[in-house]
Amino acid sequence: MSTYRIYQADCFGWLKNQPSNSIHAVCTDPPFGIVEFLPHEIAKLRSGRGGVWRLPPTIGGSKRDPLPRFTTLSPQEREHVRIYFREFGEALMPALVPGAHIFIAGTSMLQHLVQVGMSEAGYEVRGAVMRLYRGFRGGDRPKLAEQEFAEVCVTPRGAYEPWMLFRKPISAPTVAENLRIWGTGALRRLNAEQPLPDIIQSGKTPTIETAISKHPTLKPQHILRILVRSLLPLGKGIILDPFAGSGSTVAACEAVGYESIGVEIDDEYFSVINDNINALTAIYTNFKGDSLELTPEPSVKKILKRKLVNSSIQSALF
Repeated sequence: MSTYRIYQADCFGWLKNQPSNSIHAVCTDPPFGIVEFLPHEIAKLRSGRGGVWRLPPTIGGSKRDPLPRFTTLSPQEREHVRIYFREFGEALMPALVPGAHIFIAGTSMLQHLVQVGMSEAGYEVRGAVMRLYRGFRGGDRPKLAEQEFAEVCVTPRGAYEPWMLFRKPISAPTVAENLRIWGTGALRRLNAEQPLPDIIQSGKTPTIETAISKHPTLKPQHILRILVRSLLPLGKGIILDPFAGSGSTVAACEAVGYESIGVEIDDEYFSVINDNINALTAIYTNFKGDSLELTPEPSVKKILKRKLVNSSIQSALF
């Protein structure tokens, strides 16, 4: 039986109508550059031309995924990032129980603005978990002067993605007491002997997952299942993804066995979100986020084919 709910809505308006102290944690990959997910920019992305999204050429036979060009943001747009996350944090605060943790996927270029905005909204900044992976962002030579400056790069080649961690202040005198009252205030360990580390090796999103969803910022189930599992220290509560996109966070919650809520505004993403969730949940059935190692199952395609009999995703996979 499904333990998730999906709503098509603007999360700011949706949050205003939620009961106080009803959400126990948040895990999300929001439009932290703001402009990249405005309707006209998404239209350009889907048409394959123009806009803030950089559509890299195929290099060495490998097709690179589109990436938003955060270096194009003006000072005013950067200031808007800070304000946006302050307002987001303020809208979210009443719905969260005391001690609720929030994971927000970010980028090193804008991480400080997100953290300042959330801090201004009243959250404690609790560091970040770094997802290590081989990225394609950065490392480029000066544009139109690649041969002249052959041993120069404009920025380092990206090899990590910060998942910023925040906490709504606890209401009890101690974390232990907050855990007894609300079930929150701390993170769930991988096991009794191993705490959640702040560096996790988690590679590029596997082909079996990108075949399910074409969302441009799809995160791998490996990192998502580890993160969402950690958010409920006693294994009980509701996790929210207010920018649900592909539904991958909700799928991770399903796989771990947690109740979750997804909110997504985009018509096209929302139209396939349930199919995505079912498909992403069906892979790696033995991986519950309680280990740093994911061993792909050899029968994953057979599992998907059996579970997605009436799904529109079947044609993409098989």
